[in-house]
Amino acid sequence: MITEIAPAPGRVAAGPARTGGRRRAWDEVPRWQIYLPLSVYLLFTLVPFYWILLFALRPAGSTSLVPWPVTLEHFAKVWTDRGFGTYFVNSVYVSLATLVLTTGVALAGGYALARFDFRVKRGFMLALLCSQFVPGALLLVPLFQIFARLSMINSLGSVIVAETVFQLPLSMILISGFIRNVPYSLEEAAWVDGCGRLTAFRIVVLPLLRPGLVAVGSFAFVHAWNHFLFALMFLSDPGKQTIPVGLNTLMSADSVDLGALAAGGIVAAVPVVVVFAFIQKWLITGFSAGAVKG
Repeated sequence: MITEIAPAPGRVAAGPARTGGRRRAWDEVPRWQIYLPLSVYLLFTLVPFYWILLFALRPAGSTSLVPWPVTLEHFAKVWTDRGFGTYFVNSVYVSLATLVLTTGVALAGGYALARFDFRVKRGFMLALLCSQFVPGALLLVPLFQIFARLSMINSLGSVIVAETVFQLPLSMILISGFIRNVPYSLEEAAWVDGCGRLTAFRIVVLPLLRPGLVAVGSFAFVHAWNHFLFALMFLSDPGKQTIPVGLNTLMSADSVDLGALAAGGIVAAVPVVVVFAFIQKWLITGFSAGAVKG
């Protein structure tokens, strides 16, 4: 048994007396020692973005370090002449479909992992974790053979299915962690009030999972938007290719159109930046909910 030893009457404990009036070490650090590393990091982060904007906005052949006069000829070139309008629509379709499928299937599987016990549960969870060590390149041959037998080669559906399969294991693990943080007593109270399991899940659990669903869905969207390998291997029709493959077409063995490549990079980056700008509050809340046991 451990008990606290009180100080003798008339005496002050030595510990608090020594530390009570002393400032903490990090309070004495000069401000410049904090702001200088942050400024250097910010500089290394923003310079590449400025360089891309410079090549995208200045006229072809210009060597100026300031994009003046500003021109949009590179954006018009990649959007119309290089087919980035079609690539953009295909990427939006693939990314949104992957988001919906991944989130829906991961929600059902994560609920089963969080609320039910079955014999192979530990082995199944271990298999999900081990699948994260398998690179996507190893899945190309079996997926290609499956899609060829199903006549899905050269269709956006093949890329959507491949992206969903590739992201499901981690998404299920994350969703199951979020569901475990929801008290089981809330569902039991809904059952007592006459709700079925599905109704209780929809009314009680699902609203509490919104930050977690946003976090999982955002990662699914961004991964599908930026993934290059599956779209390159399963799509051969230029009218069905996505933006990462389109960026690759701007580079050839003997020349690279830097202005068009920079403009295409901005077109590819803007949707992701906009998405994260709108969901950053939910994303941070989702990470916090997944890190705290409730």
